Parts: sequence; structure tokens; C-alpha cells
Amino acid sequence: MLTEKEEKFITYWESVRVDYNHWKSKLIRGLPMAIVFTFPVLFSVSAVYFFSPEWYTKIAQSVNVSIFPILIALLICVLFFAAFRMHFKWEMNEQLYEELKIKKKKSL
Repeated sequence: MLTEKEEKFITYWESVRVDYNHWKSKLIRGLPMAIVFTFPVLFSVSAVYFFSPEWYTKIAQSVNVSIFPILIALLICVLFFAAFRMHFKWEMNEQLYEELKIKKKKSL
């Protein structure tokens, strides 16, 4: 016997599972958390760059060249984290949906 919460999840997931399965949807829905995930890295790099520029130039050997690879790497991290996180979340919801459908079939 399914609870009311499980029945609501089955109804909800049946209505959105196809829309959430596309990679564009996963990417768009995962971007906010991915940006939050990479914000501390960007903050720490910019804090070192602005508050201790002499140390930064000693380490990097050039000021302008090493900012762009960092930004590109962060962009790649944002895109990967957004898509991977939402794909994992979709897989978990799909697995729960399948388990609840089996449970519902057994209870009938």
C-alpha cells in the first residue's frame, strides 16, 4: 500500500519525467547550484589577485595570461557539475518511481 506522499510523487514524476530527461533541461536546472559550487573558487582567486598582487605575480609569472585559463576551467566545471548533478538527481527519481510502480503493482 502506497502512502499519499508516494502517490503524489508518482503523479508528479509521470508528468515531468520526459521533460527532465533532456540534457538542456538538466543543464539549465543545474546551473544555479553549479554556480554556487564554483563561487568560492572564483572568490579565492580574485581575493589573492586583488589583495596580494605581488604574491600573485611571483607565482603566476604573468598577470593577465593566467586569468583566462582559470575562467575557462571554472566554466567547464560549472557545465559539468550542472549536467552531472541533475542527471544523478533524475536517475535517483527514476529509480524511486520504478520501485514505487512495482510496489503499487504488488499491492493490487
